[in-house]
Amino acid sequence: MKTGKLGRITIVLGCVIILFIIVRLMVIPSLLTQEVGSQHLEKNIMPASKVPDFAKLGTISEKKRAFFDYLKPLVHQQNAIISDERLFLFSIRSELLQDRELTAAEEFRLNQITEKYQFTLRSLNPAIINTLLERVDTIPEPLVLIQAAKESGWGSSRFAREGFNFFGQWCYKKGCGLVPRSRTQGLSHEVAVFSSVEGSVAAYMRNLNTNAAYQLLRKIRTDLRAQGKVPTANQLVYGLVNYSERQQAYINELLSLLKHNKKYLVENYEHKPAV
Repeated sequence: MKTGKLGRITIVLGCVIILFIIVRLMVIPSLLTQEVGSQHLEKNIMPASKVPDFAKLGTISEKKRAFFDYLKPLVHQQNAIISDERLFLFSIRSELLQDRELTAAEEFRLNQITEKYQFTLRSLNPAIINTLLERVDTIPEPLVLIQAAKESGWGSSRFAREGFNFFGQWCYKKGCGLVPRSRTQGLSHEVAVFSSVEGSVAAYMRNLNTNAAYQLLRKIRTDLRAQGKVPTANQLVYGLVNYSERQQAYINELLSLLKHNKKYLVENYEHKPAV
């Protein structure tokens, strides 16, 4: 009898030990996974890196060089994306000229590009692709850099430092950005806030390539392409006449900046013809 009781106690203890082991194997890895996931989440929601304080640099020359060096890779990246899109459109035009049907993958990417550049594709033929190519084109690097310098006060403006907005781009939904302290009474616009400087550069270039206000810029660029010429900043700057209410005075300021910062722009601009 005693032996039977002892056996039952042993079995119960064994079951308890096994249950403990099972619970430990299931619960502890779960807790570890939650901890790792929490750490990963914290890493993902870390604030974006700050804009360098260019004003703290020594000489004016050092400030300018640092500013252009900071933005150049981002401008180059966006132009590379646009150049790749142009090459794709050239290939689509070639397919159409040869009366070949597009693949599903080609149609999908074409739709992505038309949506990005706010272009309605009512029909599909070589002429339509040519019209689309007027929008899908690069912006000369010096023009982007010099306008960023102008609009952001060489990276020192509140909008550049707090909202990563280097081009003074506006938005019109309440709470969409930063409210200008000098906003004219009765106006409701805000200065857009971006999650990164890269986002600001991409939005600026897309704006020039889609907004009706910059149709002149695209026309000048298309005409130069037709002549086999590579569009330059000094040529396309006139297409920014509607970027500021000051119009021609604004263009003159940009031309002056291009002239007086030529040595920095030449150092920072690899003159490679875009397709």
